[in-house]
Amino acid sequence: MQNYFNYFTEIEEHFQRRRGSLLLLSTLDWALIETWREAGIPLEVVLRGIDEAFDKHDARQRSSTRRVRQINGLAWTAQAVMEAAEQQKEAATGTAVVMTGADAGFESQRIADHLLAAADALAAASIAAEALAAIAQRLRDLAGPASLEAANLEELERNLTTLEEKLFATLTTHVPEELLLKFKTEATRDLAAYRSRMSAVQLRQIEQQFVHKRLLEHYQLPRLSLFYMSQA
Repeated sequence: MQNYFNYFTEIEEHFQRRRGSLLLLSTLDWALIETWREAGIPLEVVLRGIDEAFDKHDARQRSSTRRVRQINGLAWTAQAVMEAAEQQKEAATGTAVVMTGADAGFESQRIADHLLAAADALAAASIAAEALAAIAQRLRDLAGPASLEAANLEELERNLTTLEEKLFATLTTHVPEELLLKFKTEATRDLAAYRSRMSAVQLRQIEQQFVHKRLLEHYQLPRLSLFYMSQA
């Protein structure tokens, strides 16, 4: 859980530094980072993969007599990141570390505020009112003093992951078919340039993350994970 809050930001900034110019990440790029995070790929491994992708690109640029196309999306580094992750697995110990809120610098009140704000947003949603109200109530239960005192961060995050899965399943079931098709079409279009660089599994995961992100944006709903908790 090192660099837990900085995972997205550090990847974005590192990619921009290596590219040499500011390029805002797309919904597709954010979905890709989410798949790396969910796969448990450490931040330093992702950054190493990005470096390797740019090093190869720069080497081609120096040796080629023709202009090499600039890297215009994080997805161009996906293959190098996965290769770096495979290399890292060999050195992984697999030792699980249990961390409390105090260990990671979390404050119980900030966690409670995050969960309650998410619960309020779900309760006010314009879709699947009954199902989302049930998820909202579970968030309020988790935000209670007794629950926060008894839970460590990993246990709480597992609970939130389960609730997010229920949230996405609910949205996917209740969203109008034409809207879901629109988001899937957007994902397919944006992924087209990268299909030769990713496995079928990666493509499915990124498409799913893309659609989930677009659904949350459309209905103005929050992510539940502690990763998205305000640092203020």
